Amino acid sequence: MARNILRGPITLRGQIMVIILLALITVIVTGRALENFAKRDYAIPNLENAAEQIKTVALLMKQASPSERASILANAQRAGLDVSLAPISLVDKFKSSPEMQSAAETVVDFLFPPDGEPPLGGWRAFLDGRRVIAERVDAQTMVVFFGFPDTILTSSSLSQGSYYFIAVIVLIAFFFIFAIRAVTEPIKRISEAAIEADINSSSQIFEERGTIEIVSLARALNSMRNRIHLMVEGRTRMLRGISHDVRTPLTRLRLRTERMEDEALREALLIDIDQIDGLLAESLNYLRDDYATEGLERVDVASILQTVCSDFSDVGFEVTYHGPNKLIANCRPLSITRAVTNLCENAVKFGTTITIELNNSENGFSILVSDDGPGIPENLKHRVLEPFFKADQSRTNSPGFGLGLSIVSDIAHSHRGSLTLQDNHPHGLIVRLDVPRPRK
Repeated sequence: MARNILRGPITLRGQIMVIILLALITVIVTGRALENFAKRDYAIPNLENAAEQIKTVALLMKQASPSERASILANAQRAGLDVSLAPISLVDKFKSSPEMQSAAETVVDFLFPPDGEPPLGGWRAFLDGRRVIAERVDAQTMVVFFGFPDTILTSSSLSQGSYYFIAVIVLIAFFFIFAIRAVTEPIKRISEAAIEADINSSSQIFEERGTIEIVSLARALNSMRNRIHLMVEGRTRMLRGISHDVRTPLTRLRLRTERMEDEALREALLIDIDQIDGLLAESLNYLRDDYATEGLERVDVASILQTVCSDFSDVGFEVTYHGPNKLIANCRPLSITRAVTNLCENAVKFGTTITIELNNSENGFSILVSDDGPGIPENLKHRVLEPFFKADQSRTNSPGFGLGLSIVSDIAHSHRGSLTLQDNHPHGLIVRLDVPRPRK
């Protein structure tokens, strides 16, 4: 129990209550300290009190004869007031702020302006870098007070309520600092974990640490993620089993077809059987999803792309590479090879000149595979990324089952990247694979 008390409340509500209580105590202590500090030295006058005293001295001089003014001035100086008589024309030399005025003092004067009628030259008048308060005696003479210290606590009329108002600002600052750390940071941690989550991994990615509410949220997200993982794994296993089991009767059908005497019918059936067998093989290849379980490695991406270009060039296709000779990056090399190979296989079906381009940036690298084929209509560019979907008639009669781009899209997502389709000019298609740098 003692340990729990030392650690503090374990609920978010309890932590907020404690910080508010501590902030209220800080308000009271800070407000009292500021008030006592400002009033500790009774010889330091308040701005408004000093203005009243100078106004009183000016009134006495106004009512006195010129010979009596010197006596009044001497008595005021003996009383501790640093005052002197000056010609009224000296007001023109008053400045509204000193050469090195503090921004904090300006803010205080703006928030807490003194009450009452301002003196001659205003509340913030400076002469030769010193703060002054002036009052008119007659048309030619004025009383100038130089003894007021220019500090942030005494340069404005800060009443007792004003000190507490400053302390309330401290309370708000403390509360928001706590709110950012105690509320925003745990949620941000969970959000980043959700972005980095890999559905194919069974490990607990949401750290169950923090307040009771945060721990409960992380535990619920982990449970939901495990259920999704089991559901996807079960359906994938079922589809793999179906695709595998269908091959047994398909093999028997092929053997029986090959014994048929009608050659034309036999060839037609064998073509259909080969197409079904290819579809099953492509489906198993798609469901294999080894790109999702492959680990990140630091490899030369440029070397991978150059190897793919060489493989296609060796069998007679015109595939060229444009980009740096070497580009080291963190990625899944087998997945990148598979993605670029699929893109090139699609490109050589519809175009004659294929280009693989590699670009590097601060955020990661991008691979562009372009062809000079018929391209894909704008309204179908999103749908061709769906499994088993084939585009318009210009591509429908071509071989393939519509899984190539789907696999590339999944590989891009496994890298936290993206796959976009763009038009090539004057005709053709550009497929852009963006792979960001892994987060630290």
